[in-house]
Amino acid sequence: MITIKEIAKQLNMSTTTVSNVIHGKTGEVSDETKKIVQDFLDKVDYVPNINARNLAQNESKIIGLALKARADKYENLIMDPFVSELIGGVEETIRNAGYFMMLYISSDTVEIMRHVSTWNVDGLILFGMLNDDGIRVSEKYKKPIVCIDTYSIEGLKHFTNVGLDDEQGTYDMVNYLISQGHRKIAFLSDNTNGVDFARLSGYKKALSDAGIKYSEADFLKIRPRSEDLEDSLNEICKRAKDFTAIMCVSDLYAVTLMAALTDRGIRVPEDISIAGFDDNMLGQLHRPALTTVHQDVKKKGILAADTLLKQLRGEKTPNQLLLPTRLIIRDSVAKVDG
Repeated sequence: MITIKEIAKQLNMSTTTVSNVIHGKTGEVSDETKKIVQDFLDKVDYVPNINARNLAQNESKIIGLALKARADKYENLIMDPFVSELIGGVEETIRNAGYFMMLYISSDTVEIMRHVSTWNVDGLILFGMLNDDGIRVSEKYKKPIVCIDTYSIEGLKHFTNVGLDDEQGTYDMVNYLISQGHRKIAFLSDNTNGVDFARLSGYKKALSDAGIKYSEADFLKIRPRSEDLEDSLNEICKRAKDFTAIMCVSDLYAVTLMAALTDRGIRVPEDISIAGFDDNMLGQLHRPALTTVHQDVKKKGILAADTLLKQLRGEKTPNQLLLPTRLIIRDSVAKVDG
Protein backbone atom coordinates (compact mmCIF):
# COMPACT_ATOMS: atom_id res chain seq x y z
CA MET A 1 0.00 0.00 0.00
CA ILE A 2 1.39 3.37 -1.01
CA THR A 3 2.10 5.73 1.88
CA ILE A 4 1.41 9.45 2.29
CA LYS A 5 5.18 10.05 2.26
CA GLU A 6 5.53 8.28 -1.10
CA ILE A 7 2.58 10.19 -2.56
CA ALA A 8 4.07 13.50 -1.42
CA LYS A 9 7.41 12.60 -2.99
CA GLN A 10 5.84 11.70 -6.34
CA LEU A 11 3.74 14.90 -6.38
CA ASN A 12 6.61 17.04 -5.09
CA MET A 13 4.46 18.25 -2.19
CA SER A 14 4.75 18.20 1.58
CA THR A 15 3.31 15.26 3.51
CA THR A 16 1.18 17.76 5.46
CA THR A 17 -0.51 18.97 2.26
CA VAL A 18 -1.25 15.43 1.09
CA SER A 19 -2.47 14.39 4.54
CA ASN A 20 -4.78 17.41 4.75
CA VAL A 21 -6.40 16.52 1.43
CA ILE A 22 -6.81 12.86 2.41
CA HIS A 23 -8.43 13.76 5.74
CA GLY A 24 -10.60 16.59 4.38
CA LYS A 25 -8.66 19.41 6.02
CA THR A 26 -8.55 21.52 2.89
CA GLY A 27 -9.10 25.01 4.28
CA GLU A 28 -5.55 26.11 3.42
CA VAL A 29 -5.16 23.99 0.27
CA SER A 30 -5.91 25.49 -3.13
CA ASP A 31 -8.55 23.89 -5.35
CA GLU A 32 -5.86 23.15 -7.94
CA THR A 33 -3.65 21.35 -5.44
CA LYS A 34 -6.62 19.48 -4.01
CA LYS A 35 -7.55 18.25 -7.51
CA ILE A 36 -3.99 17.12 -8.27
CA VAL A 37 -3.84 15.10 -5.05
CA GLN A 38 -7.35 13.66 -5.44
CA ASP A 39 -6.70 12.64 -9.06
CA PHE A 40 -3.53 10.84 -7.96
CA LEU A 41 -5.37 9.10 -5.11
CA ASP A 42 -8.03 7.90 -7.56
CA LYS A 43 -5.33 6.71 -9.98
CA VAL A 44 -3.54 4.56 -7.40
CA ASP A 45 -6.82 3.53 -5.68
CA TYR A 46 -5.51 4.82 -2.35
CA VAL A 47 -7.11 3.42 0.83
CA PRO A 48 -6.40 5.28 4.10
CA ASN A 49 -4.78 3.31 6.91
CA ILE A 50 -7.70 3.40 9.33
CA ASN A 51 -5.81 1.60 12.09
CA ALA A 52 -3.01 4.15 12.06
CA ARG A 53 -5.47 7.06 12.10
CA ASN A 54 -7.49 5.59 14.93
CA LEU A 55 -4.38 4.80 16.94
CA ALA A 56 -3.32 8.41 16.63
CA GLN A 57 -6.77 9.52 17.79
CA ASN A 58 -6.79 6.96 20.67
CA GLU A 59 -9.92 5.21 19.39
CA SER A 60 -10.61 2.07 17.38
CA LYS A 61 -13.89 3.09 15.74
CA ILE A 62 -15.12 -0.40 16.64
CA ILE A 63 -18.15 -1.18 18.82
CA GLY A 64 -18.55 -4.67 20.22
CA LEU A 65 -21.89 -6.51 20.26
CA ALA A 66 -21.88 -9.51 22.59
CA LEU A 67 -24.89 -11.81 22.68
CA LYS A 68 -25.49 -14.40 25.38
CA ALA A 69 -27.32 -17.43 23.96
CA ARG A 70 -28.68 -20.13 26.24
CA ALA A 71 -27.15 -23.49 25.31
CA ASP A 72 -30.44 -25.30 26.01
CA LYS A 73 -32.36 -22.99 23.69
CA TYR A 74 -30.34 -21.88 20.69
CA GLU A 75 -28.39 -23.93 18.19
CA ASN A 76 -28.01 -20.83 16.02
CA LEU A 77 -29.00 -17.61 17.75
CA ILE A 78 -29.09 -15.53 14.57
CA MET A 79 -31.81 -17.78 13.09
CA ASP A 80 -34.25 -16.19 15.55
CA PRO A 81 -35.99 -13.37 13.59
CA PHE A 82 -36.00 -11.21 16.72
CA VAL A 83 -32.22 -11.43 17.08
CA SER A 84 -31.43 -10.88 13.40
CA GLU A 85 -33.68 -7.80 13.29
CA LEU A 86 -32.08 -6.47 16.47
CA ILE A 87 -28.56 -6.94 15.08
CA GLY A 88 -29.62 -5.20 11.87
CA GLY A 89 -30.73 -2.11 13.78
CA VAL A 90 -27.48 -1.97 15.77
CA GLU A 91 -25.22 -2.52 12.74
CA GLU A 92 -26.95 0.06 10.55
CA THR A 93 -26.71 2.75 13.24
CA ILE A 94 -23.08 1.99 14.03
CA ARG A 95 -22.11 1.98 10.34
CA ASN A 96 -23.90 5.27 9.62
CA ALA A 97 -21.96 6.84 12.50
CA GLY A 98 -18.64 5.78 10.98
CA TYR A 99 -18.01 2.81 13.28
CA PHE A 100 -17.53 -0.89 12.67
CA MET A 101 -19.24 -3.72 14.59
CA MET A 102 -17.55 -6.76 16.14
CA LEU A 103 -19.95 -9.60 17.03
CA TYR A 104 -19.43 -12.35 19.60
CA ILE A 105 -21.94 -15.02 20.66
CA SER A 106 -21.59 -17.47 23.55
CA SER A 107 -23.69 -19.18 26.21
CA ASP A 108 -21.02 -18.46 28.84
CA THR A 109 -20.77 -14.98 30.36
CA VAL A 110 -17.23 -15.65 31.62
CA GLU A 111 -16.17 -16.57 28.08
CA ILE A 112 -17.87 -13.48 26.66
CA MET A 113 -16.08 -11.16 29.08
CA ARG A 114 -12.73 -12.93 28.65
CA HIS A 115 -12.88 -12.21 24.93
CA VAL A 116 -14.43 -8.74 24.86
CA SER A 117 -12.12 -7.43 27.58
CA THR A 118 -9.22 -8.00 25.18
CA TRP A 119 -10.89 -6.26 22.25
CA ASN A 120 -9.75 -2.79 21.35
CA VAL A 121 -13.31 -1.51 21.10
CA ASP A 122 -14.59 1.93 22.06
CA GLY A 123 -17.77 0.59 23.69
CA LEU A 124 -19.88 -2.52 24.14
CA ILE A 125 -23.52 -3.53 23.63
CA LEU A 126 -24.69 -6.58 25.59
CA PHE A 127 -27.78 -8.71 24.97
CA GLY A 128 -29.20 -11.51 27.13
CA MET A 129 -27.51 -10.86 30.46
CA LEU A 130 -29.18 -12.63 33.42
CA ASN A 131 -28.86 -13.07 37.18
CA ASP A 132 -25.39 -11.90 38.36
CA ASP A 133 -24.07 -11.32 34.84
CA GLY A 134 -24.12 -7.57 35.41
CA ILE A 135 -21.72 -7.81 38.34
CA ARG A 136 -19.29 -9.96 36.36
CA VAL A 137 -19.44 -7.55 33.43
CA SER A 138 -18.75 -4.47 35.55
CA GLU A 139 -15.76 -6.17 37.18
CA LYS A 140 -14.08 -6.86 33.86
CA TYR A 141 -15.09 -4.06 31.51
CA LYS A 142 -14.71 -0.36 32.29
CA LYS A 143 -15.57 1.32 28.98
CA PRO A 144 -19.09 2.51 28.05
CA ILE A 145 -21.72 -0.24 27.97
CA VAL A 146 -25.36 -0.38 26.89
CA CYS A 147 -27.47 -3.45 27.62
CA ILE A 148 -30.50 -4.69 25.69
CA ASP A 149 -33.28 -6.58 27.50
CA THR A 150 -31.27 -7.02 30.68
CA TYR A 151 -33.29 -7.78 33.79
CA SER A 152 -30.28 -8.22 36.07
CA ILE A 153 -29.79 -4.53 36.89
CA GLU A 154 -27.61 -5.23 39.94
CA GLY A 155 -24.05 -4.29 39.08
CA LEU A 156 -25.21 -2.29 36.06
CA LYS A 157 -26.23 0.97 37.71
CA HIS A 158 -23.68 2.96 35.71
CA PHE A 159 -24.84 1.43 32.41
CA THR A 160 -28.01 1.99 30.39
CA ASN A 161 -30.51 -0.79 29.69
CA VAL A 162 -32.70 -0.50 26.61
CA GLY A 163 -35.77 -2.63 27.12
CA LEU A 164 -39.50 -2.97 26.85
CA ASP A 165 -42.46 -2.85 29.20
CA ASP A 166 -42.86 -6.61 28.76
CA GLU A 167 -45.11 -7.07 31.77
CA GLN A 168 -47.59 -4.42 30.61
CA GLY A 169 -47.60 -5.74 27.04
CA THR A 170 -48.46 -9.25 28.17
CA TYR A 171 -51.01 -7.93 30.67
CA ASP A 172 -52.78 -6.07 27.85
CA MET A 173 -52.89 -9.13 25.60
CA VAL A 174 -54.21 -11.46 28.33
CA ASN A 175 -56.83 -8.83 29.15
CA TYR A 176 -57.83 -8.90 25.49
CA LEU A 177 -58.14 -12.70 25.60
CA ILE A 178 -60.33 -12.40 28.70
CA SER A 179 -62.47 -9.78 26.96
CA GLN A 180 -63.08 -12.36 24.23
CA GLY A 181 -64.53 -14.76 26.78
CA HIS A 182 -61.42 -16.82 27.53
CA ARG A 183 -60.84 -17.88 31.12
CA LYS A 184 -58.85 -21.08 30.62
CA ILE A 185 -55.65 -19.44 29.40
CA ALA A 186 -52.24 -21.12 29.43
CA PHE A 187 -48.82 -19.48 29.21
CA LEU A 188 -46.12 -21.03 27.00
CA SER A 189 -42.39 -20.40 27.41
CA ASP A 190 -39.10 -22.27 27.77
CA ASN A 191 -38.05 -20.70 31.11
CA THR A 192 -39.07 -18.26 33.84
CA ASN A 193 -36.08 -15.91 33.81
CA GLY A 194 -35.46 -12.43 32.45
CA VAL A 195 -37.89 -11.34 29.75
CA ASP A 196 -39.88 -14.55 30.15
CA PHE A 197 -40.36 -13.85 33.86
CA ALA A 198 -41.55 -10.30 33.12
CA ARG A 199 -44.08 -11.58 30.58
CA LEU A 200 -45.21 -14.38 32.89
CA SER A 201 -45.75 -11.77 35.61
CA GLY A 202 -47.96 -9.72 33.28
CA TYR A 203 -49.96 -12.83 32.44
CA LYS A 204 -50.46 -13.73 36.10
CA LYS A 205 -51.44 -10.17 37.01
CA ALA A 206 -54.09 -10.05 34.27
CA LEU A 207 -55.55 -13.34 35.49
CA SER A 208 -55.55 -12.15 39.09
CA ASP A 209 -57.22 -8.84 38.25
CA ALA A 210 -59.95 -10.78 36.42
CA GLY A 211 -60.50 -13.11 39.38
CA ILE A 212 -58.97 -16.11 37.56
CA LYS A 213 -56.79 -18.38 39.68
CA TYR A 214 -53.40 -19.39 38.29
CA SER A 215 -51.96 -22.85 38.84
CA GLU A 216 -48.65 -24.43 37.85
CA ALA A 217 -50.55 -26.62 35.38
CA ASP A 218 -51.25 -23.45 33.36
CA PHE A 219 -47.55 -23.12 32.47
CA LEU A 220 -46.61 -25.01 29.29
CA LYS A 221 -42.87 -25.51 28.87
CA ILE A 222 -41.49 -25.85 25.37
CA ARG A 223 -38.05 -27.40 24.87
CA PRO A 224 -36.73 -25.72 21.73
CA ARG A 225 -33.60 -27.76 21.00
CA SER A 226 -34.13 -29.81 17.85
CA GLU A 227 -33.69 -33.14 19.64
CA ASP A 228 -36.34 -32.21 22.25
CA LEU A 229 -38.78 -30.06 20.29
CA GLU A 230 -41.06 -32.71 18.83
CA ASP A 231 -41.57 -34.52 22.15
CA SER A 232 -42.33 -31.26 23.95
CA LEU A 233 -44.82 -30.24 21.24
CA ASN A 234 -46.55 -33.60 21.57
CA GLU A 235 -46.97 -33.00 25.30
CA ILE A 236 -48.17 -29.42 24.81
CA CYS A 237 -50.69 -30.34 22.11
CA LYS A 238 -52.15 -33.06 24.36
CA ARG A 239 -52.54 -30.55 27.19
CA ALA A 240 -53.98 -27.87 24.87
CA LYS A 241 -57.45 -29.41 25.17
CA ASP A 242 -57.58 -28.14 28.77
CA PHE A 243 -57.49 -24.51 27.57
CA THR A 244 -59.34 -22.20 25.21
CA ALA A 245 -56.35 -19.92 24.63
CA ILE A 246 -52.56 -19.97 24.96
CA MET A 247 -50.44 -16.86 25.52
CA CYS A 248 -47.02 -17.55 23.98
CA VAL A 249 -43.93 -15.70 25.15
CA SER A 250 -42.83 -15.02 21.56
CA ASP A 251 -44.08 -15.09 17.98
CA LEU A 252 -41.52 -17.78 17.19
CA TYR A 253 -43.07 -20.13 19.74
CA ALA A 254 -46.61 -19.12 18.79
CA VAL A 255 -46.04 -19.99 15.11
CA THR A 256 -44.22 -23.20 16.07
CA LEU A 257 -47.18 -24.19 18.23
CA MET A 258 -49.80 -23.29 15.61
CA ALA A 259 -48.02 -25.47 13.04
CA ALA A 260 -47.89 -28.36 15.52
CA LEU A 261 -51.57 -28.00 16.39
CA THR A 262 -52.56 -27.90 12.72
CA ASP A 263 -50.51 -31.04 12.02
CA ARG A 264 -52.52 -32.80 14.74
CA GLY A 265 -55.89 -31.67 13.44
CA ILE A 266 -56.44 -28.97 16.07
CA ARG A 267 -57.76 -25.81 14.44
CA VAL A 268 -56.65 -22.27 15.26
CA PRO A 269 -58.67 -20.31 16.30
CA GLU A 270 -61.78 -22.55 16.03
CA ASP A 271 -60.55 -25.10 18.60
CA ILE A 272 -58.02 -22.98 20.47
CA SER A 273 -56.84 -19.36 20.29
CA ILE A 274 -53.16 -18.43 20.16
CA ALA A 275 -51.49 -15.09 20.97
CA GLY A 276 -47.84 -14.15 20.62
CA PHE A 277 -45.38 -11.40 21.47
CA ASP A 278 -43.00 -9.45 19.17
CA ASP A 279 -44.95 -8.94 15.90
CA ASN A 280 -42.24 -10.26 13.61
CA MET A 281 -42.46 -11.56 10.05
CA LEU A 282 -43.29 -15.12 11.11
CA GLY A 283 -46.56 -14.13 12.73
CA GLN A 284 -47.46 -11.75 9.91
CA LEU A 285 -47.01 -14.39 7.19
CA HIS A 286 -48.60 -17.35 9.00
CA ARG A 287 -52.21 -18.27 8.33
CA PRO A 288 -54.18 -17.62 10.37
CA ALA A 289 -52.21 -14.41 10.90
CA LEU A 290 -51.06 -14.10 14.49
CA THR A 291 -52.66 -11.84 17.08
CA THR A 292 -49.68 -10.49 19.01
CA VAL A 293 -48.02 -7.76 21.05
CA HIS A 294 -46.04 -5.40 18.86
CA GLN A 295 -42.60 -4.16 19.73
CA ASP A 296 -40.26 -2.29 17.36
CA VAL A 297 -37.23 -4.60 17.49
CA LYS A 298 -35.17 -2.65 14.96
CA LYS A 299 -35.83 0.55 16.91
CA LYS A 300 -34.60 -1.21 20.05
CA GLY A 301 -31.31 -1.95 18.32
CA ILE A 302 -31.08 1.59 16.93
CA LEU A 303 -31.79 3.12 20.35
CA ALA A 304 -29.14 0.94 22.01
CA ALA A 305 -26.52 1.95 19.45
CA ASP A 306 -27.52 5.63 19.59
CA THR A 307 -27.29 5.57 23.39
CA LEU A 308 -23.79 4.10 23.30
CA LEU A 309 -22.71 6.69 20.74
CA LYS A 310 -23.97 9.41 23.09
CA GLN A 311 -21.88 7.93 25.90
CA LEU A 312 -18.82 7.92 23.63
CA ARG A 313 -19.40 11.64 23.06
CA GLY A 314 -19.38 12.18 26.82
CA GLU A 315 -23.15 12.63 27.18
CA LYS A 316 -25.03 11.23 30.18
CA THR A 317 -27.73 8.65 29.51
CA PRO A 318 -30.47 7.30 31.83
CA ASN A 319 -30.21 3.97 33.60
CA GLN A 320 -33.32 2.61 31.87
CA LEU A 321 -34.99 3.25 28.51
CA LEU A 322 -38.28 1.40 27.94
CA LEU A 323 -40.02 1.22 24.58
CA PRO A 324 -43.84 0.95 24.42
CA THR A 325 -45.93 -1.97 23.16
CA ARG A 326 -49.30 -2.18 21.45
CA LEU A 327 -51.72 -4.95 20.56
CA ILE A 328 -51.97 -6.23 16.99
CA ILE A 329 -55.30 -7.99 16.53
CA ARG A 330 -55.37 -10.45 13.63
CA ASP A 331 -56.98 -13.86 13.12
CA SER A 332 -55.59 -16.34 15.65
CA VAL A 333 -57.93 -15.43 18.53
CA ALA A 334 -61.65 -16.25 18.45
CA LYS A 335 -64.40 -15.01 20.73
CA VAL A 336 -65.85 -17.74 22.96
CA ASP A 337 -68.73 -18.05 25.38
CA GLY A 338 -67.30 -17.67 28.85
